[in-house]
Amino acid sequence: MGQEEPDLYRDTWVRYLGYANEVGESFRPLVPVPVVWASYGVATAYVTADAIDKGRKAATAHTQDPMRVGVAVVDTFVWQSLASVAIPGFTINRLCAASLALLGSLTRWPLPVRRWTTTALGLAAIPLIITPIDRTVDFLMDSSLRKLYGTPGEPPTSH
Repeated sequence: MGQEEPDLYRDTWVRYLGYANEVGESFRPLVPVPVVWASYGVATAYVTADAIDKGRKAATAHTQDPMRVGVAVVDTFVWQSLASVAIPGFTINRLCAASLALLGSLTRWPLPVRRWTTTALGLAAIPLIITPIDRTVDFLMDSSLRKLYGTPGEPPTSH
């Protein structure tokens, strides 16, 4: 048995590009908004590249079944869009907004200190939200879109 080749988008440093928007949202209090949007561009490029990669792998493995290729691309793109971009970006955005507001109400810290504290809280939250979001997206996909595919394929696993 040969050893399986590492997945560039799941098993290497490249997977961290999927976290770019969470980092951008964490830094929102400190950087111009276009920097935050650029972080979403990086994360979306990662999601798209992973979906294309999974489509190519499915095309190689299932040359006579174009439906499997489509399923691989759609499943990966939807899963990654939800688990890597939309849900974590929203979560960190709201956490940071609430933190900044609470620090403004509860402390007399200068604004720069509140902004840096908010950023630190956002960054610290990233590793804590990844697994619950991944599991939730797995459940949502298994309960909805994946039922349309007929047979369960190989759903994406964590970032």
